[in-house]
Amino acid sequence: MKSISIYVLALVIGFFAACNGSNKKNSGPEHDMSNMDKDSIQHATNDNPPATEISATFKDLDAKAAASVAGIVGHYMHIKNALTNDNGDDAAGGGKAMAAALAALDKSLFTPEQKKVIDDTQDDLREHAEHIGKNSDNIKHQREHFAMMSEDMYAIARAYGSSAPVYHDHCPMYNDGKGAMWLSESREIKNPYYGSAMITCGKVEEIIK
Repeated sequence: MKSISIYVLALVIGFFAACNGSNKKNSGPEHDMSNMDKDSIQHATNDNPPATEISATFKDLDAKAAASVAGIVGHYMHIKNALTNDNGDDAAGGGKAMAAALAALDKSLFTPEQKKVIDDTQDDLREHAEHIGKNSDNIKHQREHFAMMSEDMYAIARAYGSSAPVYHDHCPMYNDGKGAMWLSESREIKNPYYGSAMITCGKVEEIIK
């Protein structure tokens, strides 16, 4: 009886030690939060501390260059919102559109200094977008590439900014507790790595203007 009681107690602890008290789904990696205290769990939810405000590096983009960047950011947000909604088909559509936009990008519209950021990120972004576009039936794989895509998109956002604030968010749970970032057009946390399983898991770290 004693061993059964210990087992039941362990199950109860494991159930409640989850980000924002939500159940996990098979669409993402499993994580053990049983060693996290109450404050750590709360820190991973939507009760965010004040975020740092930062300014984009380049404020003088050519109008056509700015429109091209805005298009790429828009396709990224499409993918992010689709993953938030657990919709692999919609994410695939966004991935295909983003890959096409990246392939058509006219780098002559950027100054040499501005173009360096594109040169450093374009090929990787296109590869991740293509993987997302080809894997509508494997949302776990889409999310893996989205995590890597988000790192490059952060460089794009830091360099060129946007017509509206961009929120740099962080999920501490994804990838076996290593964490992952994403960008959002909204301050409200809606986690693309777990979707409905842990929708509010994360925090706003920066606001890019």
